[in-house]
Amino acid sequence: MVHVTPQAAAAADTVRLDVWLWAARFFKTRALAKQAIEGGKVQVAGQGAKPSRAVRAGESLVVRRGDDVFEVQVLGTSDRRGSASVAQALYSETEASREARLKAAAERRAAATGYRPPLTKPDKRARRLIQALGDLDAL
Repeated sequence: MVHVTPQAAAAADTVRLDVWLWAARFFKTRALAKQAIEGGKVQVAGQGAKPSRAVRAGESLVVRRGDDVFEVQVLGTSDRRGSASVAQALYSETEASREARLKAAAERRAAATGYRPPLTKPDKRARRLIQALGDLDAL
């Protein structure tokens, strides 16, 4: 007969935060997840956390990855990295977070469509044209 202590039973449904972020596919490697946590990019219940913090189902997380901010509710725990569909089953993103993230992405795409950087530096003639056009705006 195997005797299971309450601490061992509680530990079975918890996972380290950096492992969970890696398994849920927020970061490619566990080391990147650890760096993000230590850099303050991940909050658990509105507070900063350590990479070794235990994550349980029902907790809320805020994950900042680049320009994207994810507000998620933990639905399950896993210490193994699976397919994307398995990873998405570990959390649910709030509707407000999803809308804000998609809106910000659309704004970034719209801002980037109007500008194309030149392939080379402008030559002497092009510099003079740029300067002449710049003077027109001053009038």
